[in-house]
Amino acid sequence: MSSLPMSTPPPNSDCGVAELARSFREGRCSPIEVLAGCLKRIERLNSHVNAFITVAERSAAEAAERAATEIERGEHRGLLQGIPVAVKDFYDTAGIRTTAGSKNFRDRIPAADAAAVGRLKRAGAVIVGKTNMHALGMGTTGLESAFGPVRNPWNADTIAGGSSGGSAAAVASGMCWATLDTDAIGSCRLPAACCGVVGFKGSFGLIDISGILGGEPPPSEDIRWLAHAGVTARRVEDAAIVLDALADRIQGSPDFSCAARLNDKAALRVGVAANFAGDIVVSEVFERALETIRGLGFETHRVAVPLTDFTKGVATIESDRRAIAGRCFADIDVLMLPTMPHPTPRVVEASKNPLALSAELTMFANYFGLPAISVPCGFDGRGLPLGLQIVGKPRGDVSVLQLAYRYQNASGFTELSPLL
Repeated sequence: MSSLPMSTPPPNSDCGVAELARSFREGRCSPIEVLAGCLKRIERLNSHVNAFITVAERSAAEAAERAATEIERGEHRGLLQGIPVAVKDFYDTAGIRTTAGSKNFRDRIPAADAAAVGRLKRAGAVIVGKTNMHALGMGTTGLESAFGPVRNPWNADTIAGGSSGGSAAAVASGMCWATLDTDAIGSCRLPAACCGVVGFKGSFGLIDISGILGGEPPPSEDIRWLAHAGVTARRVEDAAIVLDALADRIQGSPDFSCAARLNDKAALRVGVAANFAGDIVVSEVFERALETIRGLGFETHRVAVPLTDFTKGVATIESDRRAIAGRCFADIDVLMLPTMPHPTPRVVEASKNPLALSAELTMFANYFGLPAISVPCGFDGRGLPLGLQIVGKPRGDVSVLQLAYRYQNASGFTELSPLL
């Protein structure tokens, strides 16, 4: 197993976003101090993990100073104020290069922020930099980038996943608290599973994705239907806080908070995938996760998941999305299945195939526009993380987060991190 250098974690790195925000308000630490810890960790680890393409030290320092001043004055913007976050290098950032991991865009510096980046800034988040990614989002391994491959912080001999591999590696390594990502066939959830963190994709259109390589043509017209915004974080509650800052309207209300509803004891009807073909290790870990869910008092029912590929294109996608609630969610509220059918591939096995990490269990949620999350649920025989995927009915984002939060707290796997 390849080893990575030891390093000192940033201040308060073990706490979540809400607790860190409370520390800021109570004067126990400052955004300036926490940012300095993140930058030090990036300096020590990034040459080995290669999670960042660009580190925005100057603008991040200015944002941290501004947040500290505002907090001292009692001017509170919300729980993200002063929190170090990063942005996948797909989203435009004004004055900071946005490359999509492609040599064709390596010197591209946009004049304006993507819509979601603007929301993060208005919420007071400190953007520490741009994370590495599979070039143009066209792969699931994270190995193909003009800036070099992303390395899995648990084991550098295995892939970090893609296309949001840099984000998952950065969060798992403690370089930032959360990241803004994209997910078109599993691009956020797959790396999260590989790196042992949480990856959430909201319902289609919940988060504005305008400003992804703004002004450049998309790789294909189909991607307009499949692309969703994603959030990667250490914990479910952190992902919910970021979602609250990014989403226009959740459950029809601009004031609704996903984070505030996580503790609601919703009586969710849970479906369990009966039609996936997974590796025996993946299946065994999945069954143990189901035992945990049942131990929380949820009844589970075996159901057929509408797994799909994109060979038929998107000609009927609108009608398919309208029909999916009655077709698959008439008797359940959420469904569960593994994030990946097989353990994380080794680099040597994946280097010849940009889609070596299978998206067969994740892509259906993109096609039908469904909310979905990957939460750490155990380890394979090599000590590498595996992910549990929870998918909700259309606009069932809150239910997905609630079940993931309860599972997370019962299982404890989100509290484990690579030894860096």
